[in-house]
Amino acid sequence: MRGTNQKYEGYQDRMNILLTNDDGIQAPGLRALDKALRDAGHTVQVVAPVSEQSAVGHAVTMAMPLKVKQFRENGFCGIGVNGTPVDCVKLALAQLLEQAPDLVVSGINSGCNVGVDIIYSGTVSAATEGALMGLPALAVSLDDWNFTDASEQAAWTAEFVGRMAWGQLPAQSVLNLNFPNLPLGEAKPLTVCRQTTAAYRDWYVARKDPRGRDYYWLEGEIPREKVSPDTDRALLWDGHITLTPLRFNFTDSEMLVRLRALALR
Repeated sequence: MRGTNQKYEGYQDRMNILLTNDDGIQAPGLRALDKALRDAGHTVQVVAPVSEQSAVGHAVTMAMPLKVKQFRENGFCGIGVNGTPVDCVKLALAQLLEQAPDLVVSGINSGCNVGVDIIYSGTVSAATEGALMGLPALAVSLDDWNFTDASEQAAWTAEFVGRMAWGQLPAQSVLNLNFPNLPLGEAKPLTVCRQTTAAYRDWYVARKDPRGRDYYWLEGEIPREKVSPDTDRALLWDGHITLTPLRFNFTDSEMLVRLRALALR
């Protein structure tokens, strides 16, 4: 990759953006966001998985080569990678891009990423990889698994990108933006909030394939009664656009002190 990243203070009207996702390079959310960011005057470089990679977390491909394919269609241009979202960011920053980006954006994801979703999410993990490599990063999701048009949300995101003071964020931080399952004109204002700590209630549906063999399909939900009203999941249900700052220092500082007393006595 040519060039070096700069630390940016204040606001950036025009940015060089690496755009990726986990739904695949042909997903409507990515295509809408690519167009909106370009329409806003940003330079966008797309490097995204060739196929859907939802819920792969921070997986990195180690046992097979990564292949790339150029996509040029209907005014869109991007690079598809037969790997995970994190593969895409790592390969883009290390090898594929001519110019270092100012910002990594991942999305728009089909389905929200709230609470423990951030651990499973390829969308959030792609943004996290950018943050770990020293770049400001934004993950964007829509609380709808089956949307076909995210142009309004994409335009809102592009405007947000232009007015956000990215250089004033702490190092290695990710902003996690979620839109409610509503037309944008009906959504409530942006709320900066914490993530919910409520875990999913999971179950598996048992079925049989055409040859009579068992298989299982994961389903689940976050129990409403366990969700605090000031958290991302509750606010999305209430129609708000939500923004949650994330960091990935997993050290339990309180437990660190207690563990020293227990383990070193």
